Amino acid sequence: MLDARLFPLPRNAVWPDYGSHGLLGLTRALGSWLQGHEELTLPGLPPRQPRGVVLLVIDGLGDTFLQRLGQGSRMHAQQLARLTSVCPSTTASAVTTLYTGLAPAEHGLTGWFIQDRRFGGVIAPLPLQRRGGGRLRGPFLGARLFPYRTLAQRARRPVSVLTPAELAPSGYTFRHTRGARVIGYPQLKDLLPAVLDEAARLDGRGLIHAYYPGFDALSHKLGPYAKEVQGLFGRLDELFAALAAGLRRHGMTLLVTADHGFIEAPEERHYRLDARSPVQAMLAAPLLGERRLAFCQVRAGAEQEFEDFAARDLAGRAVAVRSRRLLAAGLFGPGPRHARLAERLGNYALLMEAGHTLSDRLPGEDELRMRGVHGGLSGEEMWIPLIHAGAEGEDA
Repeated sequence: MLDARLFPLPRNAVWPDYGSHGLLGLTRALGSWLQGHEELTLPGLPPRQPRGVVLLVIDGLGDTFLQRLGQGSRMHAQQLARLTSVCPSTTASAVTTLYTGLAPAEHGLTGWFIQDRRFGGVIAPLPLQRRGGGRLRGPFLGARLFPYRTLAQRARRPVSVLTPAELAPSGYTFRHTRGARVIGYPQLKDLLPAVLDEAARLDGRGLIHAYYPGFDALSHKLGPYAKEVQGLFGRLDELFAALAAGLRRHGMTLLVTADHGFIEAPEERHYRLDARSPVQAMLAAPLLGERRLAFCQVRAGAEQEFEDFAARDLAGRAVAVRSRRLLAAGLFGPGPRHARLAERLGNYALLMEAGHTLSDRLPGEDELRMRGVHGGLSGEEMWIPLIHAGAEGEDA
């Protein structure tokens, strides 16, 4: 375990587990099975030998939501364990881990915004856009930005990926699903028949990775515990029951997990670095990462001034830590480090306290208000569920 005396952390921070009780461990267990190992080991179950697996990833479904508002649901009743997300606890980092079996330190996607000077500075890798500068373009863009192999490319069993139709043709999806058959589905109601059709085509063998982002989008907009979010969870719980029944006939095991959870983001706890803020003169680049875990590139010679600003203006809101200390402590996971990792972490990290957020805005960027957020180290963001429905004849 991390010695908390090494550096300060936000109150009640949850350190990511990159072993068997974390998202990376789950992904690597599936990767080992895909490469031909007969047994699949999951937390809370003895090793088993599934014919096929469906992994349903519900973006944003945190364990806190499931425990607080999912009591009595089918998913709650069949929860195996709770896992930690990766750090940062965000889609860009965690979904990339699910597609590749790599920790953020290895794949280098350390938040919604990363710095990569080859492409003009600060970029958003998922939509392939520059901050305030339009779409990224260039020869071999995807191969240069995402140079690693995918889980499906290393698999000896077949892999299919089901993702919303609008995401299926994206550059990010194309690079991260190489080796898999990709199927775009139009709406949530189309996901059940799409999964069952693919299970029949595969004769119940291999991996079907099904991704649903609507829960995340609604939680951002309305807050993670809004009535509308609860209503959507009810529909997803019905989907889980129908999938479990349908896949049992195909002899397939159903697993459900998420990439991260959510925390409320009250507007009064949102700190904005506007163009007139004195701290802007201390920064060599716009903020990187997430509004719950922001990486800062502080200009040489301004380090003490920046630390004084954080201690004074962000007291009770954020903890400032040198990024290299977090990296050395293993916050971003094990494995060979991405060649541009240091560039993407800046030289300081601002770890936000529960409920607090931080953002800046470049000319031309719209003001983005979110009632629910993620990316930080709070338990609400870090803990995610692992839910299981066994195949026909498989013991629970």
